[in-house]
Amino acid sequence: MFLDQHPDTLGGMQTSVRLQRQFLEAAGHRVTLVSPAQRGRHPADKGIVELPAVPLGPGEYSLCVPGKATDRALHRAMAARPPVDVVHVQADFWQAIIGYRFAAAVSAPVVHTMHNRLDVGIAATLPFPGLVQSGLGVLQRRFLDTGLPAARDAWTYLARFTDRAERVTAPSSHFGRLLQERGVFDHVDVVSNGLDDAIARELLATPKPGPRARPRLAWVGRFSAEKRLLPFLDAVSRSGIDAEIHIFGDGGQRRAAEARAAGISPAEVVFRGKVPYRRMLAELREADALVQTSQGFETQGMTVFEALVLGTPSLLSDHRIAADLPAGSHWTTGGDSVEALAAALAQAVTELRQGTGPVLGGAGSGHFLQSRQTAAMVEVYRQAMSGHDARGRSGAGFLSARRPATSHSSPVLGDRQQH
Repeated sequence: MFLDQHPDTLGGMQTSVRLQRQFLEAAGHRVTLVSPAQRGRHPADKGIVELPAVPLGPGEYSLCVPGKATDRALHRAMAARPPVDVVHVQADFWQAIIGYRFAAAVSAPVVHTMHNRLDVGIAATLPFPGLVQSGLGVLQRRFLDTGLPAARDAWTYLARFTDRAERVTAPSSHFGRLLQERGVFDHVDVVSNGLDDAIARELLATPKPGPRARPRLAWVGRFSAEKRLLPFLDAVSRSGIDAEIHIFGDGGQRRAAEARAAGISPAEVVFRGKVPYRRMLAELREADALVQTSQGFETQGMTVFEALVLGTPSLLSDHRIAADLPAGSHWTTGGDSVEALAAALAQAVTELRQGTGPVLGGAGSGHFLQSRQTAAMVEVYRQAMSGHDARGRSGAGFLSARRPATSHSSPVLGDRQQH
């Protein structure tokens, strides 16, 4: 599995990959993660190949430079390991290029999981987004030798990768449909990010707290513009709600967020920082509601589905995420403005205090457990290997026409295992 950031850095994709690895290994598979080297001292992990990297800004992230030197480092690391059956790219940038180069060198099929809305993500997080996107297209053309003009938009850029993929997956139906509509791939399998089965069972054995006079709301994410933490704090201030607001995560907007929260009353805002995975799930179980505030950026909204499994309703700013949730399990904002979010917060807190909010009976929530998602992904791997073998393991199959649709449902493997 190739990912753009080290699996121990902050992010929903990293959490998802760590869980995927855990459940695949429990089922008897061998998993190797390939990422940029983690910054700072940390325990070695034999299951992670850390490639030479350079810092990406002042935080914890890094990037790898694709090319022959990186290829050699990767092949040296992989030489002592068994042959690779499937290359799973869970990256959009440097590691995607490195992963596709590796797959071509060892004649392995590629499964590509799309995690990010690049069309809005680049614009939300980087200056001069058009120039950045053009630069990525040039880099992709140079190091993948596509033989095509450099991609100038996000969708063409992603399609240049998937021209060489055997299967493509997305973590939600709304994002999968969007990828198909934009021509990224003809058929996208929906395999959601899951929640650890054992932790879910343990936490569900603890009763949810009853209605509280001062409801407890959780907000989870990076402190960056696209997650809309600062507008959320503005909405809390305007709403006048009396609630505990627990904020989990970290990022570049921390100082601005803390300064803005200092003047909020009567609500109490508590910054909890980064917490371990199990602790975060326990906090979602303890919360009366989760608040999700990004708009059009999330490809799944992982914490929303974790909260659903744990019996905690969500207040959603992104109505596309809401479309994948059971009816009656959430609130949605009446618009994209801070005022609309404030009104929704006031409604949610009133209903929580009165005990009249959404009731989660668990219907369908078992679908989001990681065991189900791992079984589905193993079936995708099998289909990728079968399709690749049918074209011959020469590597030329990567340049063939777009893969035909085989099914429009998420595959489920059941209890079978592959070793």
